[in-house]
Amino acid sequence: MVITAKIDNALRVTAVDAKAAQLSLKPGMALADARAMVPHLQAIEADNDADRKLLEDIADWCDRYTPFVAVDPPHGLFLDVTGATHLFGGEAKLLATACEALAKQRFSVQGALAGTAAAARSLAHYAPGTTVPKGEEAYAIASLPIAALDLDPVITHAFRRAGLKTIGQVAARTRNELTARFGKDMVARLDNALGKSAKPISPRRALPDYMAEHRFAEPVVTEEVIRNSLFSLARSLSRLLEQRGEGARALEAIFFRADGIVRRLQIQTGWPTRDAAIIERLFRERLASLSDPLDPGFGFDLIRLEALRAERDPDGTASFDKDDNAAKEIAFLVDRLSTRLGAHRVLSFAAQDTHIPEAAAVTVPAQQQASVASRQWPVLRNRYEAPRRPLRLFTTPEPIEVTAAVPDGPPIRFRWRRVLHTVTLAEGPERIAMEWWRSETRRPTRDYFRVEDEAGLRLWVYRDGLYGRETMQPRWFVHGFFA
Repeated sequence: MVITAKIDNALRVTAVDAKAAQLSLKPGMALADARAMVPHLQAIEADNDADRKLLEDIADWCDRYTPFVAVDPPHGLFLDVTGATHLFGGEAKLLATACEALAKQRFSVQGALAGTAAAARSLAHYAPGTTVPKGEEAYAIASLPIAALDLDPVITHAFRRAGLKTIGQVAARTRNELTARFGKDMVARLDNALGKSAKPISPRRALPDYMAEHRFAEPVVTEEVIRNSLFSLARSLSRLLEQRGEGARALEAIFFRADGIVRRLQIQTGWPTRDAAIIERLFRERLASLSDPLDPGFGFDLIRLEALRAERDPDGTASFDKDDNAAKEIAFLVDRLSTRLGAHRVLSFAAQDTHIPEAAAVTVPAQQQASVASRQWPVLRNRYEAPRRPLRLFTTPEPIEVTAAVPDGPPIRFRWRRVLHTVTLAEGPERIAMEWWRSETRRPTRDYFRVEDEAGLRLWVYRDGLYGRETMQPRWFVHGFFA
């Protein structure tokens, strides 16, 4: 079996299985030539999206070794294991462990460990299993063929015609000569492979601020052990946060299954927290709300808890007239509801810097509102005074047909929702000019009136436009009603 793809308007082989390789089929050859050599050849069209998804799944699984994982398309991964090798018994042991674990999942894997990404890639392809001490990259790759640098095929062919077949032979030439003939990019890649310069790699995921993990000698499957492990990790993370005087705002629990499947669960909090009991309770709520339950399969051999975002914990002095416990309970309730139902479903109102009624308030996630110093609500009435504005406004003001009105004053009779209303009491106007600096077109000034009809219904109506100034035929609307 071979995998094919259309390259330069021709179907070419991009991958072969073991039997095809034994029959001298190689990637890069035309499919027609392959069929001529092996008539009963099974050819499957390449699925680049599926290949990319599989590579990303393998990268997720490799997070168990280090959170600093980058993808090297089409078939490679970079793992920056700086500071993590001692957890696995050294560099050679870590490399062997990773390759053996992937091989057990029926992947054909080759790996190498070096001080630079380019050197590690070259050794993984042409000297798999090699572990190079830091600073010895030039010696380790000197005997490798020039193709190990993964250069442009034209440049590789030019080196071969010049009799330069190994990386060591190319490295022996002067940099001015190589730059003049092949460009600065080729020289930069060569120096990176030799360890003379380092090119940073970009991890797939943002590195967490804090992290704690628990590795199991044998995979665990019981819910009680998983919950106790999460609580233990939360306490470890709490100690780290307490040392820095910070609290977590976003946390993620990662469950690594023995068969390679990785599950991630995230929670957010309205206020920075480092209380292990609260963190464990929120993850319990998250697990209970899953539509696809957390299936341990053959068991989890690693559970990691990460603080994706940590902030300074404001430890203010509590006054005697402030109920701190009540505020914390409300914040915890918001976090629980947001964790179970979704942050976008638990909302609160926030005041806006505007005097336009429909824009005076906006709904934001309650967790976000709890941590942001919101603008104070303006006081629109004095104590023991009736409300000047209704508590409920219509999403869109509803037009009314005014049949009689006081000149430049409130309406006397109007029709709204097919019902004729006669006004018995009226207050106003409250004049509100539109914010011209926020709109490209001029908007009419509004005159608001509080009116009450003969049935006792109290409405908040406004006239859109002034008589004889902005419009000769102002329109009337109902914007809300009073309780």
